[in-house]
Amino acid sequence: MPNITSKHPRNILNEIKWRGLNISKCEVFYIHRGAPNDMKVVRGDEIKEIAPSFFSLRSGTMIPYHRIFRITYVGKVVYEKINR
Repeated sequence: MPNITSKHPRNILNEIKWRGLNISKCEVFYIHRGAPNDMKVVRGDEIKEIAPSFFSLRSGTMIPYHRIFRITYVGKVVYEKINR
């Protein structure tokens, strides 16, 4: 398990990417109103771009970082929003 030092979801995703870690071992949990339990999960290999205020998926969906409430890497939590 790598030592992830960042605190913001965008920085965590960039840290995983730029440290040469396998982003496909990442899962991003985010709020998606209307989905079961108002949440969705995407695998890291679905991420196309890590932009300044959102990340985009290969499907074209853009997800703002404030909707992310958990990021895992190899099943371990590397980010969790406190007040969900």
